[in-house]
Formats: sequence, C-alpha cells, structure tokens
Amino acid sequence: MSNTPMAASPLTRAVLEIDEYASGLGWDQPARLFALVDTARLRTQEPGLANQLGLDNSPEVSGLTPIEQEEIPAGKPLDEFLGTIAWPDAVVGCALTVERLMLPPSAETSVPEGLSEAQLAKWVAEHPDRQEVRMSVAVLRDGARESALRLREKDSPTEVLTGSDLVPGLAEALAATFAD
Repeated sequence: MSNTPMAASPLTRAVLEIDEYASGLGWDQPARLFALVDTARLRTQEPGLANQLGLDNSPEVSGLTPIEQEEIPAGKPLDEFLGTIAWPDAVVGCALTVERLMLPPSAETSVPEGLSEAQLAKWVAEHPDRQEVRMSVAVLRDGARESALRLREKDSPTEVLTGSDLVPGLAEALAATFAD
C-alpha cells in the first residue's frame, strides 16, 4: 500500500502514510485531523474496526493506525479548534495535515510592516517566490513528534522532507490536545 520505509519509527511511518493519503486526495484540500491508535491494541479490542481498516491480517504487529476524524469546522481558526479537543485514552497520538503558503527565508526581509493578518496573507499569496506546502504533523502522548513536508512543485513521495522539528508551532498545538 505505501512506499514507507520499514526501518522508520512507527510515528514516522504513520506521518508518511498520512502524507501519502493526503497526496491521493490532491491539493487545495481542507485540513484533516487523525487520531493515532496502537495497531495491535486496536486489533485486539476492536476486531470489527480493524477488519474495516484492513488490519486483520497485516504482518505488522506493532505500529500506529491513523483514523481520520470528522471534518474540521470551516471558518474556525485551527488553534481554536484544537483547543476544544479531548482524546479518549485509547488514542496514543494525533496528526494533522494542512496546506499553507510559505516564503523562502530570503523573502522575509521584504515583508511590508504594519500589515493586518488578512493583508499579510494576501501579500504572501501574491509573492512570486511563494511555495505551496502540505504539512503533516504527528505527536504522541509521550511527547514524540514527527512531520512530513511536501512542496506542491515537488509533488513526489521521494521529495517529502521528514523531521521532528519542521513545524514546531503545529506540533505544540497538537501536543496541547493531550494536556489535562
């Protein structure tokens, strides 16, 4: 099903699986939220759901299974929405995939001062060096983090960047959904 390297950690494999899933849906998609559950525990406790997800005879005993959540409400800021989430104990982590426009660091020096958030978004959207990027970020209750970044202009599984600190702000916001 996926081109995910088996040597990668379960969290890295999960974030790459989510990136691949999002990639299959195409660009210009809304943000998507996923619960991460322990695959072995899911198979034991929810055999029907595991079967639906095609996990019944998967050779991988350990690992994380991403389960897409309901749609994120349109028009509500992402950080506000994340602040409303409480996960059940069975959820060991969560992940989010979201598209953004980014500027190269060289462009940051030319950002006009005093712009409102809406004006800044418009300025970035019209900048000739802007790049569309899809960010998939996953965090576990224990604090582990992983991200995958895919540029629209380099839309290939071999061009996906991964790392634990690529999108620290989003990772923090996701980790906060597990805070008591």
